[in-house]
Amino acid sequence: MRGSVRGRQFHSSCLFSQKIQQPISRLQATEGSKKNPYPSKRTLARKKNKFFKSQSQARVGSDTKKWNMVITTHMRNGQYDSAFSVFNTMPRRCSVSYNAMISGYLLNGRFDLAGDLFDKMPERDLVSWNVMLSGYVRKCDLSTARALFERMPERDVVSWNAMLSGYAQNGLPNEAKEIFSRMPVKNDISWNALLSAYVHNGRIEEARRLFESKNDWHVVSWNCLMGGYVKRSKLVDARRLFDGIPVRDEVSWNTMITGYAQNGELKEAQRLFEESPTRDVFTWTAMISGYVQNGMLDEARRIFDEMPEKNLVSWNAMIAGYVQSKKMDLARELFEAMPCQNVTSWNTMVTGYARSGDLAHAKKLFDRMPRRDSVSWAAMIAGYAQSGYSEEALHLFVQMKRDGERLNRSSFICSLSTCANIAALEMGKQLHGQLVKAGYETGCFVGNALLVMYCKSGSIDEAYDAFEDIADKDVISWNTMIAGYARHGFGKKVLMVFESMKAMGIKPDDATMVAILSACSHTGLLDKGREYFYSMTRDYGITANSAHYTCMIDLLGRAGRLEEAQTLMKNMPFEPDAATWGALLGASRIHGNTQLGEKAAQVVFEKEPDNSGMYVLLSNLYAASGRWDDAGKMRIKMRDKGVRKVPGYSWLEVQNKIHSFSVGDCSHPETKRIYSFLEELDLKMKKDGFVSTTKLILHDVEEEEKEHMLKYHSEKLAVAYGILSIPAGRPIRVIKNLRVCEDCHNAMKYISKIVGRLIILRDSNRFHHFSGGSCSCGDYW
Repeated sequence: MRGSVRGRQFHSSCLFSQKIQQPISRLQATEGSKKNPYPSKRTLARKKNKFFKSQSQARVGSDTKKWNMVITTHMRNGQYDSAFSVFNTMPRRCSVSYNAMISGYLLNGRFDLAGDLFDKMPERDLVSWNVMLSGYVRKCDLSTARALFERMPERDVVSWNAMLSGYAQNGLPNEAKEIFSRMPVKNDISWNALLSAYVHNGRIEEARRLFESKNDWHVVSWNCLMGGYVKRSKLVDARRLFDGIPVRDEVSWNTMITGYAQNGELKEAQRLFEESPTRDVFTWTAMISGYVQNGMLDEARRIFDEMPEKNLVSWNAMIAGYVQSKKMDLARELFEAMPCQNVTSWNTMVTGYARSGDLAHAKKLFDRMPRRDSVSWAAMIAGYAQSGYSEEALHLFVQMKRDGERLNRSSFICSLSTCANIAALEMGKQLHGQLVKAGYETGCFVGNALLVMYCKSGSIDEAYDAFEDIADKDVISWNTMIAGYARHGFGKKVLMVFESMKAMGIKPDDATMVAILSACSHTGLLDKGREYFYSMTRDYGITANSAHYTCMIDLLGRAGRLEEAQTLMKNMPFEPDAATWGALLGASRIHGNTQLGEKAAQVVFEKEPDNSGMYVLLSNLYAASGRWDDAGKMRIKMRDKGVRKVPGYSWLEVQNKIHSFSVGDCSHPETKRIYSFLEELDLKMKKDGFVSTTKLILHDVEEEEKEHMLKYHSEKLAVAYGILSIPAGRPIRVIKNLRVCEDCHNAMKYISKIVGRLIILRDSNRFHHFSGGSCSCGDYW
């Protein structure tokens, strides 16, 4: 049959039996015509080649789809290297293959690889551009996203919405509005994105105007604007929207119920709760949270017990209510009854125990936690710090780092506060370095914590550097810097910073003026202090309170203007408090006015009978006047009233370890070395003319014994150990919990000159910088 008509006919019927052959009815229709009904050899060959080519393309297309699916699977599992290997071995790639790779890289945070592959694409389609654009938007790299957007050869509504949503979600409503205005075609997503941008950035009036410019809003948009009103406690506007929604969903009801509950309008919240056609777990939880926030725990518990279904939020809301009310037994009972606890549940309990000072229970729960997060660690660190266990707090911070937990702002701030309290400067500097790496250093809250740490640790120059690094300084930043210079005795710098503050347009507040007046008091700027005190109402609208009057009385008293100080106290618009009388007592001690000191002390004892500091001040006044009987009576009076003098102690940081000393302390492992060095120093000081201020000893004993008692005060022991342990050239920073005594203050001047070291001593009132035989306070303290 080779070459015959019948052979060609059979060949044709076999070859095109599936899709390509002509329908039989068509073949039959040609019978009887003059033309040959069977294809020629050339026609058969052409059709055969066409068929096999189409079949080959179908197989390649099918294979490419399978390869692309493998790439996508690898990317979803985070295996972008494996995905790249598959991509590299593909026999044929299409734009979908490139897009799958780029999308996968972006999903795994490899923007560098995504961008590189995007640039190498032989041909980009609109999907490729949109994928890359959306990736940069998700990364919050809006400048790169905008540059890419402007380069796009064509854009669709997806492109415009990606750029619009990026600006909206990153708090840039003006830029979002600009994109919205340029859009050739807008859909519901476009309108909702701009509305959401206005609402979430507090531009509620612009959101309202946008909402009123369009009629066919979806219920999601109604809820968004209503939520914005609720967030700003504009319940009348929120209710107007609620009443006007064509169709309400559960979110609508829950938003309005939450708004009333959070703002204390619980009767209206309860009425809506009862009217709600369907109540889900969020509706019930909104009511619980409302009652909890308003301290109505019994009502909250009633709702909680009635709930048909509870979720973790419900349990945690109820537990948080008990914790906030310090009902830890009820909180613990509910916590133990939970069917399943999450990290929030544990954190709430740990925080509750830590804040109430029950660190034993807090630590026990903390150790039992199946999983901890940064909040857990921060709660424990804050608990130890606030209870005075500073070293334990810092130890926990170090342990947190070792456990690999990410350090958040809260844990950094707690740890910096702890360093500030114990003046652990070296540890504070290490924290500062970690802050820089974490990218927190310019934030206002963290920046202020750093500033406080350096100020309280005696490093005022580094404090000013930290102050300068704060990008957006608030009034707390300025006040902290002013107070820092004031405590360090740098009155001129206080006034310089104050003038800069005013020049920057920052309005001084009560705390600012307290710091200014305190600085004037401690540096003897009497005229300046008077000027600021009498002009602060006129210039800054600040009405003087008791703290301002106390500073002014202290300023006058230190300057020896005791009569003027008493007159000012008499003319105060309110009753003087114990601090004000204490300032007058302190001034009386400085100037030896026993009569006025006794009068002031008597008032303080009536107002604060347990204030041991005032007893000591009056005893010092009696001792300095040689009235030993009266000094003895004061000690007996303290004993009879059960008033205990706070023991004095000093400490310093050496190689990240805190070393503490009390008067005559022999517990330190290097006691012999310290005492031997002090004896050498004492001989050198006496050769230079140092004389002990023995009048401060509140005992009628021999002068030699008095000198011996003064020689081993805690601050002297701490400074001696610092000189022996801290390398030359570095300052010696010592902290004392009480006011430094006159003898030690005088001795530190001599020691600083003999050893050639800068000694920074922080007592309960201020810093003293001793260098070359003088003190920064100018002996005006």
